[in-house]
Amino acid sequence: MLGTDIAIDLGTYAIKLFVNGQGVTVHEPSVVTIDTEKNQVTAVGKKAYEMLGRTGNRLRVERPLQNGVISNFDLAQYLVSHYIHELGAKKMVMPRVVVSVPCNITEVEKRAVVDSISAAGVRKICLIQEPIAAAMGAGIDISSPHGVLVVDIGCGTTDMAVLSLRGVSNSKIVKIAGQNFDEAIARFIRNKYHLQIGERMAEACKIAIGGVLPRTDFVTTFTAKGKDTENGLPAWAEVTSEEVLEAMTEPAMDIIHAVQKLMEETDPELLGDVFSDGIILTGGSAKIYGFADLLSKHVGMPVKIAEDPELCVALGKEARRNYQSFECCLLKLSKKKPQTENSPSAASFYKLLLKFIVRA
Repeated sequence: MLGTDIAIDLGTYAIKLFVNGQGVTVHEPSVVTIDTEKNQVTAVGKKAYEMLGRTGNRLRVERPLQNGVISNFDLAQYLVSHYIHELGAKKMVMPRVVVSVPCNITEVEKRAVVDSISAAGVRKICLIQEPIAAAMGAGIDISSPHGVLVVDIGCGTTDMAVLSLRGVSNSKIVKIAGQNFDEAIARFIRNKYHLQIGERMAEACKIAIGGVLPRTDFVTTFTAKGKDTENGLPAWAEVTSEEVLEAMTEPAMDIIHAVQKLMEETDPELLGDVFSDGIILTGGSAKIYGFADLLSKHVGMPVKIAEDPELCVALGKEARRNYQSFECCLLKLSKKKPQTENSPSAASFYKLLLKFIVRA
């Protein structure tokens, strides 16, 4: 697998790897378990995630990324290296990597991303802003002089940007996303039922009956299990979808207010384009029940959820990787002898491919 190209979506909740010609080959939780006595990693991904809230004093479960950026460099480095090496083991030699970063990331945070991935033995690293990668993964043409508003709701952050001419015209990032919905649910249950629940239980409750508008399906209750805060004994509570709606409304409105603020700061011409086409939602938390409709109600324009919203960033980075590869071909081809006017040049063919890839 010499010369393999990899796109990485290094998220707070999950790490996704897209390998050229193979598709998404890794989709695992961004979680690592450490043996504190031996000071070594004992589990990563799903195995580590299953240990959340279930470890003793010796083991510690950590997320190497918080709010979209690396919070533990050594663990992030181990996580990336583990999955890159697992892809092709000894057959993969010095791959090229494209990795997404938030719009407003600092130079120090950029360097942490580059250094953590470099340790895996990659040949070249390219950074791409998450909203651009998400837009390309959603099949949006960002090459035209036409404004597009993408809102990428992840686990740790929500990245939103107005895109035009392959660049970011205006952007905003808020540290409110899927994790905050889980925390709001856990906090609500603790306050109302005096029941302390774990991270995984809160997430399960959100997936089962969560939403930011009243649910119309038949699933309206969820049995939350945890610990009684008054006596410390095992306990449970039957939570309704109306109660979860009440808990999730605040973080949802915080994201909506951020989108409204971004729109206020956007140029009128670009905003007119956005009004015509609507807002595109990407990211795993874009699938929260009713969020697209609630956002549409408050901004007064259509809101669409991208196909496979959770994979848009990884798929978009793959499209970007292809674009750069074909661009390299163009540079090489331009040095060859010019062909006759009646014969379509290979360079022209690749230009057409470039346009297709950007749209795809």
